[in-house]
Amino acid sequence: MSALGHVFEEAGLATVALGSIGAHIQGTAPPRGLWCDFPLGRPLGKPNDADFQHRVLAHAFGLLTSPEPVVEKFAETIDDDGTATMSCELPPRHDPSLHPAVDEANGLRQAYDRAVAKLGNRTGAGRVVAADDIGAAVQSFVRVAEGTPWKEAGIPGIPARVAQDIRGYYETAALALAEHAPAPWAGARWFFTSTEAGRTIMAARKAMADAGEKQPIWFFLAPGDM
Repeated sequence: MSALGHVFEEAGLATVALGSIGAHIQGTAPPRGLWCDFPLGRPLGKPNDADFQHRVLAHAFGLLTSPEPVVEKFAETIDDDGTATMSCELPPRHDPSLHPAVDEANGLRQAYDRAVAKLGNRTGAGRVVAADDIGAAVQSFVRVAEGTPWKEAGIPGIPARVAQDIRGYYETAALALAEHAPAPWAGARWFFTSTEAGRTIMAARKAMADAGEKQPIWFFLAPGDM
């Protein structure tokens, strides 16, 4: 984005870039930049806090008057201590004939639909796997966790992208169940530690690693620190 900013500036358009990592925005040297020391994925800081977000935007737009390259730091910081998780009650078992992870995924569909209707599908399923097919995608990771080679398990796409859709489906559904904006990364921690599907993906990840699969195939099924 910093390089693109210079292209726009040469065409006569003033630009300002927002960055969450100080070293990155300093190193890429945009024409004008605002370092916002917030968790990744939260460029304007606090969800549902319009006053806070407006302060960020006001600072950023104020840099547009600078005739010289400038990078400033927003005055307020938002920390992620790496421990917060969502508090979200999962639906009870419905179909005992299914694997618990598949039954769980199916049981979240109504909550997922409510969240999409309210918030849109900005982070949910659909990049590779449609919401209707999440259960089948979860089942494919069950097979891997139980020892089936990943190429024979029916994973409907690149494993990491399929896992991201499953996680997005769960985190979107959780927004309807929890009815509050979670702390940064709290949804991811909840998914991988508290849900059957998340634990299944982690088990599949380990099974793929133990089978000697290439690291990019299994490592990116979850964030690197999970």
